[in-house]
Amino acid sequence: MAPAAPPGMDRPHFVGIGGAGMSGIAKILAQRGAKVAGSDSRESASVVALRALGATVHLGHAAEHLDAASTAVVVSSAIRADNPELKAAEQLGIPVVHRSDALAALMDGLRPVAVAGTHGKTTTTSMLAVSLRSLGLDPSYAIGGDLDAPGSNAHHGTGEIFVAEADESDRSFHRYAPEVAIILNVELDHHANYASMEEIHASFETFVGRVRPGGTLVVSADHEGARELTSRVRGRDGLTVVTYGESADADVRVLSVVPRGLTSEVTAEIGGERLTFTVSVPGSHYAHNAVAALAAGAAAGIEPAVLAPALASYTGVKRRLQLLGEAAGVQVIDSYAHHPTEMTADLAAIRGALADRPGSRVLVVFQPHLFSRTQELGTEMGQALALADASAVLDIYPAREDPIPGVTSALIVDAARAAGADTRPVHSMAEIPGLLAGMTRPGDLVLTMGAGDVTDLGPGILSRLENGDHG
Repeated sequence: MAPAAPPGMDRPHFVGIGGAGMSGIAKILAQRGAKVAGSDSRESASVVALRALGATVHLGHAAEHLDAASTAVVVSSAIRADNPELKAAEQLGIPVVHRSDALAALMDGLRPVAVAGTHGKTTTTSMLAVSLRSLGLDPSYAIGGDLDAPGSNAHHGTGEIFVAEADESDRSFHRYAPEVAIILNVELDHHANYASMEEIHASFETFVGRVRPGGTLVVSADHEGARELTSRVRGRDGLTVVTYGESADADVRVLSVVPRGLTSEVTAEIGGERLTFTVSVPGSHYAHNAVAALAAGAAAGIEPAVLAPALASYTGVKRRLQLLGEAAGVQVIDSYAHHPTEMTADLAAIRGALADRPGSRVLVVFQPHLFSRTQELGTEMGQALALADASAVLDIYPAREDPIPGVTSALIVDAARAAGADTRPVHSMAEIPGLLAGMTRPGDLVLTMGAGDVTDLGPGILSRLENGDHG
């Protein structure tokens, strides 16, 4: 049985409580009996779900929102130093706790499985959490996206396993001490915090060094960066390394991935046993995530033959190739992909899913995320969009960043056109529903793609299609 709220976290105040990572921690603390409060810039489904658990949530940020009786103020790396609630905490002498430290405290006394990597963390964490839950093991989990309803990104379970995403973007995954660590891939991203691949590798090495003695690292055998990391850490005392993938030297082999519409049939070999199971999202990228979850579950003591069919109980995470609906014969799917590797993987998966639908086209609305990422990877983003039949590129979603002179979505549009893509810039989101609906014909698939508010466009596109506004 997991403990109650950790010491000092019985009256926490979260600055930015509605965020994907923050809301999950707040939810678990509320479920453990803590008196949770916080603030966020706007109303959201996550905020509503937290209020339903008894949390007090203020809209907007102001010093008076902070109760002097709060035992800790929880922040993420996105919170700026001049935030009024953060400044009030310093004046009142209330401890300021980073989100990752709060999550690490929640894992004390349990068996943590931490999922790291440049891409695929949310999906893999979700796959493992859902499959363990379907087996009646009732794990605790903290995920960077909702499973099937607002607020379903976290759960306080009665079981001994805690499955959590381990975020490398700000090095906060160094705070965790997992029994099992998964590393899906290692690539250069988060350019505001990492200047080189060497810094990335050093950061992941530190994370691996946090694995508990006698623990296991599950790591991709196919990704170049992950293989390099494996060569650096293999042989460490007290660490078992299990590789997975299609490579001939993988300990857990992915033997085949067969598209079945918007699902896949995966065959893998683990411990000399060949297992075939279904993954509810298309493409080899997600199939490999499922096999990573299978290998991690096995490392935690779950029989692979029991866990493999349970993985079929995973039905997706919001924004990870999520089918929003269909109208006038056109499917609209939402994708969180914002790094070129993710974009390429999702577009390849959709292409595979449409293989049995001759004449169907893939139309993409892409919103770049972060000026720094666009500056470094804009060319590669444009090249990825060449996999679509046509695309519209919105202005950059800034998130936590200030603009960088000369860095605009035109970098992506120019690169896409140079790669032969039919791509156009669109500077107003209000134009998108009519534009996309007018471009489609029955059998097509529209993909809204990016980590910002591009996700809000799907319902409007479907509405225009339902009204007959299509090509």
